[in-house]
Amino acid sequence: MRFDTLVAIALVFIPFSLTSIGGGAAIVAGIQHETVTVHAWVNSREFLDLFAVSRAAPGPGMMLATVIGWKVAGWLGAFVATLALFVPSSMLCYSVFKLTNHHRDKKWHRAMREGLAPVGIGLIIAGVLSLFRLADGGVTAFVIAGLSGVILYFAPRFPVLGVLALGGLAAMLASTLSTWVSAL
Repeated sequence: MRFDTLVAIALVFIPFSLTSIGGGAAIVAGIQHETVTVHAWVNSREFLDLFAVSRAAPGPGMMLATVIGWKVAGWLGAFVATLALFVPSSMLCYSVFKLTNHHRDKKWHRAMREGLAPVGIGLIIAGVLSLFRLADGGVTAFVIAGLSGVILYFAPRFPVLGVLALGGLAAMLASTLSTWVSAL
């Protein structure tokens, strides 16, 4: 493995670390663009597979950087990608908290917190749309995701596993109907 590959991994993930307003889901679209389109470290299918593995694995939800680093440069790549994604943002959060905590009752502090919320939501939506494009689930996937969002919005205490089960059943039903229609 070459040193420049490790540097490239760090240079991809450090900026995402510092701009992950809204959490890890907010940077999925950017990571997908950089790793699939710009650097061609993985293809679209591999990215989706690595995303699924990172979400299923125990630990932080953004282990995507770790598995991409591992895919690109082995264990050292996983280590570099993980540090590049988690250390800068952790240091930034700690510093901002230390500098602004005693101002938390002031108007500007509240405006700053509330002003960043829409930015985070927009970045999360961009990540979701990026995954939809890669998965190529079509209209069915959008309808199932939309209905899942409606269920969770209007019934926030509805079990998430129930939503996943209903989504899976809906996808199976749609696939079966599609097969029957094409057989006619």
